[in-house]
Amino acid sequence: MGLFDRLLSKAAAEPVEAPRTAPEPEEAGADDQPKGLFARLRQGLKRTSQLLNTDIRDLFKQDGRLVDDQFLDELFAVLVRTDMGTASAGQIRDQVQTEFRGRVVKMDDVLHAVKAKLKDLMAQAETPLAFAESGPTIIMVVGVNGSGKTTSIAKLAHFLKGQGKGVVLAAADTFRAAAVEQLTIWAERIGVPIVTGPSGSDPASIAHRAVAQTMETGAEICIIDTAGRLQTQANLMSQLSKIHRVITRLVPEAPHEVLLVLDATAGQNGISQAKGFSDAAGCTGIVLAKLDGTAKGGVVIPIRQQFNLPVKYVGLGEKPEDLALFEGDRFVEALFND
Repeated sequence: MGLFDRLLSKAAAEPVEAPRTAPEPEEAGADDQPKGLFARLRQGLKRTSQLLNTDIRDLFKQDGRLVDDQFLDELFAVLVRTDMGTASAGQIRDQVQTEFRGRVVKMDDVLHAVKAKLKDLMAQAETPLAFAESGPTIIMVVGVNGSGKTTSIAKLAHFLKGQGKGVVLAAADTFRAAAVEQLTIWAERIGVPIVTGPSGSDPASIAHRAVAQTMETGAEICIIDTAGRLQTQANLMSQLSKIHRVITRLVPEAPHEVLLVLDATAGQNGISQAKGFSDAAGCTGIVLAKLDGTAKGGVVIPIRQQFNLPVKYVGLGEKPEDLALFEGDRFVEALFND
């Protein structure tokens, strides 16, 4: 059994997420929203922030320290513990070595160098969703069961609805009755239409009907949920290809986005998820879910580097409004904000 198959088999055994309580929208003015989102981002990265700040400070037993091989090795170990991976940690170590080797430095100097290199590693073009130039925008969402895919779709729909856009959902993960039920509950709560079908029905048929309804009603966006588990990668690719084939009959350029939902608490396993689904689905961006303080948020760094996929959104809680556009510089600042 291959890596991707083992990943999907493992995911099938994970508990199905469900909305815990009926979410109530937060009342906030336009001026308050960015501040509130940044506060939640800092809270979501609290575990990683505490690890970085505490462990880097522990490298300094006095005001200054000589940057030698021992110091660089200790710094490398601290960075690896954040789940950013050995490659990223190695690049940061090399940057500190280039700037400071053989010098006695203060902690703030090292922190500044680490942050600057991280911002460089996380740099990406401003990548909002690629909206269609005309007609509806079609978004496919992929990810393993238990990754937070269903909740992320609801948050994205709420986010886009808040921008004044009409949204239609397609519950095309028909192999999991619970997935259809969960998405239906969320659709009712956030007030958007959803297209469903009987358990086990053809996912491509659901997607086709949802795109058709989007066009008939004049809605701007259709978000299609897809299966988080199939028996083999070949089956997954076949299903995704079929969905793609039937929706292009209605919208030739579709899908305009294929978003991969990753569980921020999955650590290095998230990299395996990214590889498997990126290969199968041709992903265009990442939604980092469950960034709620229990995750080691550093995992987004190697994912961003290895697959060159932009991180488009981060999920910061369980309410519909707990979704933020990803900003690399702000993410790095939150990593070091204790």
